[in-house]
Amino acid sequence: MQRLQTRAQFEAVLKGPILAKTAHFAIHAQSLPLPGQAKLGLNLQEAALGALVPKRWARRAVTRNLLKRQIYALAPCLPQAPAPQAFVVRLRQSFSADQYQAAASEHLKQLVRMQLLRLYAQAQESARC
Repeated sequence: MQRLQTRAQFEAVLKGPILAKTAHFAIHAQSLPLPGQAKLGLNLQEAALGALVPKRWARRAVTRNLLKRQIYALAPCLPQAPAPQAFVVRLRQSFSADQYQAAASEHLKQLVRMQLLRLYAQAQESARC
């Protein structure tokens, strides 16, 4: 799976519908080729994934990196469609600093992994309909 890299690629995918949401994440999807974007440097035969983790919701770089690593590590769980798609997983709410005092605690890692698996499962169900 290839990664989205440019702002134009992310913006094009974010214009697409939201496939699924959890308490902290949302996943947007758009079929390839991206509408209005003839050449964005993507291989049209392969799915693409981008992680959007704003500093607004995850202040510490350690936490942002942990979230991005988990998003990309679970990429094989994304829905498989007949035509390749581009996905953006977006952090939409912060994790409580009171509950997770360490920037990259094991408990936070497990919670993120659980939510992402639930998000990808919901996206799989939405893609079937």
